Amino acid sequence: MSSTAEAHLAAALREARGVVVLTGAGVSAESKIPTFRDAMSGLWKDFDPMKLATPEAFDADPAMVTKWYDWRRLGCLAAEPHPGHLALAALERRITSRGGAFTILTQNVDGLHQRAGVANVIELHGSIMRWRCIATGMECEPEPVAFETFPPRSPFHAGDNSMLRPSVVWFGEMLPERAIEAAADAMETCDLFLSVGTSSVVYPAAGYIDLAMRVGARTAEVNPEATPYSDRVTWSIRGKAGDVLPRVMDLL
Repeated sequence: MSSTAEAHLAAALREARGVVVLTGAGVSAESKIPTFRDAMSGLWKDFDPMKLATPEAFDADPAMVTKWYDWRRLGCLAAEPHPGHLALAALERRITSRGGAFTILTQNVDGLHQRAGVANVIELHGSIMRWRCIATGMECEPEPVAFETFPPRSPFHAGDNSMLRPSVVWFGEMLPERAIEAAADAMETCDLFLSVGTSSVVYPAAGYIDLAMRVGARTAEVNPEATPYSDRVTWSIRGKAGDVLPRVMDLL
C-alpha cells in the first residue's frame, strides 16, 4: 500500500521541471553488491576494504589492489538492475518527454543506472567499469572477463609504468572535476531533489541536499532507516528503493 508521502511525492514529480536524484550504496546493495561496510568473504575475508581503496595501498601492492578491484568489477557485472533502478529510468523518460531536466548523481561505481536505461548519470565516485592508465590518464573499458595479469597492463603506454588502475575515487582523492561541474549545473535548475539509499552525510555529495533546501527545492528521501535529514526534508519515506520507487511511478 502506498503511503501519503509517496502520493505527495508523485504529485510533486508531475509538476517538477528539474529533478535531481542522489543515489548511494543502499541502492546497489539491493542488487546484492556489497557495501564497504559489509564484511568481505572468501579469499578477501581477512582484508579491510577501507585500507585497500587508497592510493597508498596501490603504491604498496598494485597487484593485490587491482586483483581485489577486478573481483569487485566482476561482481558488479554479474549483478542486475532492480525495480528501483528501472523506476528511475522510467522517471527520466517521463520528465524529459515533457521538456524537463533529469539528473542522477550517484555515489555508486557499478554502472547499474546506465544498464537500467538512465541516460544522464553523473558518477561522483567514478566507475569500476572504466580503468585508467597511470602514466597517461587515458581510460578504457576492459572486456567483461577477469584480467589475466595483476596489475593489468595499460594499452596506452609501454614503459615501466604500464599499469591500469580502476577509475574510481579512492579515499583521500578528489572527486572528478567534470562530475562536480556537471552536478553544479544540474542543481541550478533543480526544483525537486530526491535522495535514495544514502544517509546523505558523506561530503561533498551530502552538500547537494543542503543546496537544494537553500534554493527552495522540494526534497524527499527514500531509505530503510532514518537519516540526519529525515526531519528536514519535505517527505521522508522509509523503505527500499526497489519497493518505494515503483509504487511512486504507479501513482504517476
